[in-house]
Amino acid sequence: MRSALKLAATTALVTLSAGAALAQDAACDWKPERAVTYIVPWGAGGGTDANSRMLASMLEAKWGTPFNVVNRTGGNGVTGHSAIVNADPDGYTIGAVTVEIDTMHWIGLTDITYKDVTFLGMVDIVPASVLVKADSEFQDLQSLLDHARENPGDLTASGTSLGGIWHLALAGMLNAEGLPPDAIRWIPSQGAAPALQELIAGGVDVATPALSEGKGLIESGDVRALAYMHDSANSALPDVPLTSETLDSGWTLAAFITAGGPAGMDENIACSYSKAMEEIFASDEWAEFKKNRGADVVQMPRDEIEPFVAKTDEDLGAVIKAVGLAAQ
Repeated sequence: MRSALKLAATTALVTLSAGAALAQDAACDWKPERAVTYIVPWGAGGGTDANSRMLASMLEAKWGTPFNVVNRTGGNGVTGHSAIVNADPDGYTIGAVTVEIDTMHWIGLTDITYKDVTFLGMVDIVPASVLVKADSEFQDLQSLLDHARENPGDLTASGTSLGGIWHLALAGMLNAEGLPPDAIRWIPSQGAAPALQELIAGGVDVATPALSEGKGLIESGDVRALAYMHDSANSALPDVPLTSETLDSGWTLAAFITAGGPAGMDENIACSYSKAMEEIFASDEWAEFKKNRGADVVQMPRDEIEPFVAKTDEDLGAVIKAVGLAAQ
C-alpha cells in the first residue's frame, strides 16, 4: 500500500448529524453537580494523558466541580475505552477516546467501535514521528530503512500496543516502502511515555510516537528525530524532515484524541460539554499549553467529529489489512 494515509490533512465530511440538529433545540445549559470521572485509556505521562489532564482541570475550573482523571490501562486500549462506552450516559463518566477506537475492532480485540461513542470535542490531531536515541548510528530515515531492508528483524521499535496507532505508523511506512511490515520488530508498550523511556535506556532502537510527545527529549538532546510523518512542518520543530518529502511513497499518518462519553448521552449534556470545550480550546491558556507541547490547537466543530472518525476508521482498516493484522 504505497499511498499515504493523511489523517491530519483529511477534510472531514461536513454532514450535519442528527445530534447536531438536536443541539439547535437543546438549551446546552447542563453542568455537573458532583464529581466527574475522566477516563484515560493509556498510561500517565504520554500525550493523551497530558491533554486529558489539562482539559479536565480547565473543565473543573469552569464548572467548579471536580474532574477526577483515572488511567485505565490494559487490553491494548480496550479496558479504558470499554469503561467509557459502558458507563451510564449521564455525563458523569467521560474520557479520552483515541484513534484506537478505529483500530481495536479491526484486529479483533473488541466489538467496540466509534458508533458506541457520543463525541464531545476534538482535543488533538497528532502526526507520528521516527525517533532514535541521540547516540544512534542512524543519522537519517533512509539509513534506518536501508539497515532494516538488509537486516530484517535486527532492529526493534515501540510506542504503543501491537496494532496501536504508532505501530501502524511504523508497519504502514515499512509496507509503503516495500519492506515487510515486521522488518523492524515491534515491542508493545502501554503508551508513548514508557516507550520513550525504553528508547533512552537502550531497550529498543526506534520509537514512533507523536512528534510532540518526544519534543522535550529532542530539545534536551537525549533523542534525535529522523522524520515527521506529515506533509507540513511542525512549528515547534521545523527542521525535522517530512516523510511526504523524503520517502518515495510519501507516507504520512496521524492520530487523534477526542473527548467522548457513552452513546445515548442526552443532547443537552452533550452540547453543554461541547460548548464548554469550544471555549476552552479557544482560550489563551489552552493555546499556551499546546505551544509548550509543540502542538497546534485543533478547531473542529462537533458535528464534523464523527464523520472524521468514520473516515479514519475506513482508512486505518485498509492499512491493518495491508500489513496482515486484521482479524480473520
